[in-house]
Amino acid sequence: MAMFRTLNRNIPYLKQQSVALLGNTSTSVKLICGVVLLGYGLSYSEEAVRVLSVTPGYLSPSSFWLWTIFTFCFLELHFWEVLVDIVTVGLCGKLIEPLWGQREMITFFAIVNFGVAILSTTFYFILYMCTFNTDLLFRVHIYGLAGYVAGVSVTVKQIMPDLILLKTPLGKLSNRNIPLAVFFVSLILWIVGLLEGTYPTMFLSGVLVSWVYLRFYQRHPNGSRGDMADYFTFASFFPNVIQPPVAVISNTVHGMLVKIGLCRKVVRRFDMANPTGVTISVPASEQHDMERRRQIALKALSERLSKSQDKQLLIPKPIKPNPSPLHIAIPVSNTNVQTSTTPVNITNPVTVPTTVVTSSPST
Repeated sequence: MAMFRTLNRNIPYLKQQSVALLGNTSTSVKLICGVVLLGYGLSYSEEAVRVLSVTPGYLSPSSFWLWTIFTFCFLELHFWEVLVDIVTVGLCGKLIEPLWGQREMITFFAIVNFGVAILSTTFYFILYMCTFNTDLLFRVHIYGLAGYVAGVSVTVKQIMPDLILLKTPLGKLSNRNIPLAVFFVSLILWIVGLLEGTYPTMFLSGVLVSWVYLRFYQRHPNGSRGDMADYFTFASFFPNVIQPPVAVISNTVHGMLVKIGLCRKVVRRFDMANPTGVTISVPASEQHDMERRRQIALKALSERLSKSQDKQLLIPKPIKPNPSPLHIAIPVSNTNVQTSTTPVNITNPVTVPTTVVTSSPST
């Protein structure tokens, strides 16, 4: 009863925050959040969990429960996971959908969840072949949006790669560290018994599927595919110390995938007619993403310039003299006083007209 009283007291606050998060979002974002809430209500039925979630043994050719590939992502068994899903989908509607558009966001949602279902099921089949434990086929239920949460973290890394989120004694936590950090945290929580083993499996699958799609296959309005930027390599997800060996392994795997036709080879064009240097052209990213990165760089540059100008204003500047000609009229005479004006230019900060009269001594 105490839990319900606490929930009733917090309902107005939760409603206010939900309206602020989901306000001005598209219909697809609100629909996904609504279906996730409905799936949480169905999770109290064991039969609904069995029918809606992906069970590796039932996805095999003998049963072919193919509809579970499309329904598992809307089912959650814990309310805190529902909150995480709603916040993630809401942030996706605020940050990603304005850049990509509603159609591309739905495409990304479908591809990531479909890939997570296939990869996670394959992983448990491999575990079964190693251990011959049938519980891995019929007692494991794959459900939820953990893979999509991982995909959104990869997308945020692509859009804002150098955003510092937190400064810790061990170093700075930026966007590029989020996917790997969340995976290891979920792995630790599974080891201590606070998470199901499917959560880190789905999260890692979501990282791999989303990165492969964004790196090689996402179609942009300018006709290009993927994002071949150096900051979006697979090794960039890891700390700088271990990036070189990871890069060797990832490049080897990429070469194998290129040979079998699953990935395309990176095309670089060299302009040898340019005498001043070599121009390298790689497939471009989506125009809105490039404009967003350019705006971030311009903002950082303007802040640095404003700080440097403020420092210069604090230093007193020496007063420089303003050179101006000084006209002196020097009369020259033999016996009588005669006026003869000869202009002489003298550098002086003030212009003062001066007339000097001289007379020769008497003989």
